[in-house]
Amino acid sequence: MDINLLVNVTARAWALPVLAALHRGTPAKQATLLTATRAGRTALRQSFDHLITLGLLERNPGHGHPLRPEFQLTAQGISAATMADRLLSEVEENKHPLLRRAWTAPVLATLREPLRFNEIRRRLDPITDRALSQTLLVLENGEWVERGVVETARPPVALYSTINQGKLISEHLASALR
Repeated sequence: MDINLLVNVTARAWALPVLAALHRGTPAKQATLLTATRAGRTALRQSFDHLITLGLLERNPGHGHPLRPEFQLTAQGISAATMADRLLSEVEENKHPLLRRAWTAPVLATLREPLRFNEIRRRLDPITDRALSQTLLVLENGEWVERGVVETARPPVALYSTINQGKLISEHLASALR
């Protein structure tokens, strides 16, 4: 998986939980995935369509029998689902909403080392300044990212680095993106 695919997958809030649930063996039917993810019906349907567009999920051509799944993972979807399951299993359940935010995972993936705001933005080219600053603020409040200031530099420089669970997630994403 590359960073662009990660950005695209996380554009839908329920895409990672859907992939993780499928990896864990949840039957790939809308009703069972609604229960497993606790997503709304419309949001789940949009996530299905999004994952199909990305080529990670496909409609099962043999669907129609009550025991056959409605959807199935593609080859690329299997590796993405493995990554999603590992990622969500490392995070406390009360912090899962933080991972459902669009830019959380891509920002954490880029913070393998302390970086300045503009360096993060350059590595995540489509991100806007506003989206990045809001994401960093939410991650700071969630205690996954720390903003430090290098006073010896002129002018002083702010560096962002991962801490606590953010560090674990960053390391996991870094290995998954290699």
